[in-house]
Order: sequence, then C-alpha cells, then structure tokens
Amino acid sequence: MILKTNNIQQIILINMFLIILWHLIVLFVCRNIKSKSFFSPKKFIYVPKKWEENGNFYVKKLKIKKWKDKLPQYVAKDGFSKKNLQSLTKLSPEYIERFILETCRAEWNHIMCCMYFVISFIINSFYYGIIFSVIPVVANVPFIFIQRYNRIRLLKLKHRAKANFTKEFLNPT
Repeated sequence: MILKTNNIQQIILINMFLIILWHLIVLFVCRNIKSKSFFSPKKFIYVPKKWEENGNFYVKKLKIKKWKDKLPQYVAKDGFSKKNLQSLTKLSPEYIERFILETCRAEWNHIMCCMYFVISFIINSFYYGIIFSVIPVVANVPFIFIQRYNRIRLLKLKHRAKANFTKEFLNPT
C-alpha cells in the first residue's frame, strides 16, 4: 500500500485522478496502435463465445437494445463511428471488416481501462482497493458488452454482404 493517508477525501481525489489518468493513457496507447493484426477479430479474446449464444445473451438477458444507444460514443477526430454506417444496400465487405476491427479496438480499450484494479490494489489498502477497482469495471463493462454484441451482428452482416457481393459480381444486371 502506497497511500499512507487516512483522509478519505485525499484517497478519493487521488484515486479519481489516477482513474482518469489511467483511462487517458489507455486511450492514447489504443489510438496509437496502428497494427491491424493487434486488433484482429480472429484473436481468441474477440471471437464470439458459446455463452453469448450468437448475440442472444445480450438481447434476451441484458436487454441491450433498450440501453446501448443511450451510452456515449467516443469518436476521435477522423475516427470511425457507427453513425457512419452506410445504407445496407451499399455496404461492402471491406467497410464491414473495418467496422469489426474498430469494435475490437474499442473492446481492448475498455478491457485495459478495467485493469486499473492492479494500480488500485498497489496503492490502496485492501478495502479501498476493492472500492476503487469496482468503479472502472462497472463503468467499462457495458461498453465491452456493446462491442461484443455489435461485432456478432457485424460478422453476420459481413457474411450476408459477401454473399450479395459475390451474387452481384457473378450475375450483373
């Protein structure tokens, strides 16, 4: 334990400052990783899991459709936004692939933000370590769920778009 103070206000201020700083550092690192393979949707961490039930877990158990659009969305300058989704008839497999990659990037960012718990347990007593570990986890887990849910949907869309692209290419009108 690094924090030797018993002053609750100081403990709160220091931890809140460090949580914000941690999130900014993670965001900076995430935005500066240029390797597409680092965020490959084929990596185990990003591949849909059996418990997700092909997205049904999020829809039926978490009622994600009711709340996902109410949470804020971060879009960097010249970034990729879900609001840029083109008409479904004009979606190319490449565009969808880029979108999928961005869901992996965002998920990685939110997972790393949850990792503040390591710092929390290093600097705080056990009791405060738990309290200040829960805050970033509770704040970031909904965003992780949104990225995973969207990626499952995008993978289905990519499969359909590839089929349509192939059909159009083989049978032009």
